[in-house]
Amino acid sequence: MTSSTTDFLATGRRVIRRESEALDMLADQLGPSFGQAVDLIMAASGRVIVSGMGKSGHIARKIAASFASTGTPAQFVHPAEASHGDLGMVMKGDVALVLSNSGETSELADIIAHTRRFGIPLIGVAGRAESTLIRQSDVAILLPDAPEACDTGIVPTTSTTMMLALGDALAIALMEHRAFTPEHFRVFHPGGKLGARLLKVRDLMHTDLPLIAAERPMSDALLAISRYGFGVVGVTEAGALAGIITDGDLRRHMDGLLSLTAGQVMTRNPRTVAPDALAEAAVNVMNDRKITCLFVVSPTAADQALGIVHIHDCLRAGVI
Repeated sequence: MTSSTTDFLATGRRVIRRESEALDMLADQLGPSFGQAVDLIMAASGRVIVSGMGKSGHIARKIAASFASTGTPAQFVHPAEASHGDLGMVMKGDVALVLSNSGETSELADIIAHTRRFGIPLIGVAGRAESTLIRQSDVAILLPDAPEACDTGIVPTTSTTMMLALGDALAIALMEHRAFTPEHFRVFHPGGKLGARLLKVRDLMHTDLPLIAAERPMSDALLAISRYGFGVVGVTEAGALAGIITDGDLRRHMDGLLSLTAGQVMTRNPRTVAPDALAEAAVNVMNDRKITCLFVVSPTAADQALGIVHIHDCLRAGVI
């Protein structure tokens, strides 16, 4: 490596270590005010209004997004815009979470005053114990006195990392307290990879099913396989899924195939999946068994077939 590359690497490691040390300090210093902040948010009938200026504002936006996606209604309000009409977004029943490393950011004055005037609970996060934000807050969370990652000490780095981690800690604490489940999470994340990972089989299955009674002749089974295009037909006995017929079954019974019934050709006890199973789990089964589809059966109605899920449907939905 060149000397400049070595220098850059040393700088990168120094920055990450300083921020890591600051996070350790934050974890050690976290006290009762953290629990009080969670209680205050849980008691709110409205939203969490998250605000901050500059780099703290960028962190505040992320915190608001994390809250909203994990079951805590939240909205970011820009403090400068708040002074020009957006204070109307901050109402009785809300709770404000305001971030400022110095605690003296001038643009925050109006939103702080608004919370005091209308009795809106205020959670303040700052790095100075005697700052206006900390003194005005109903619940004050003080950040450790950790140096910024830059040697000049003026670029918001360590301070914003601590704010981000604190916001994540609040979001997860609220999420756990609300018993927020993957199903709830899927409601707020219908798109993208996260949404795909949380899709249920019932979201992707077909309900127009290739089914045939076991006593039916194989000529009917062949017609059903051709008509539905899944390359498989389910065979029922007394209304329950008893087996399936695949291309492999057809090859094994080529001699005299049309003289046989579906029940004589089928493979019994096929692998199935429940409608509430994750689609990702169904894909894993299909990959493991080297098959392309699974029948979906009721877990409570004696293997009654409810649907069929094809691996191509899963792939189109982004489940891989």
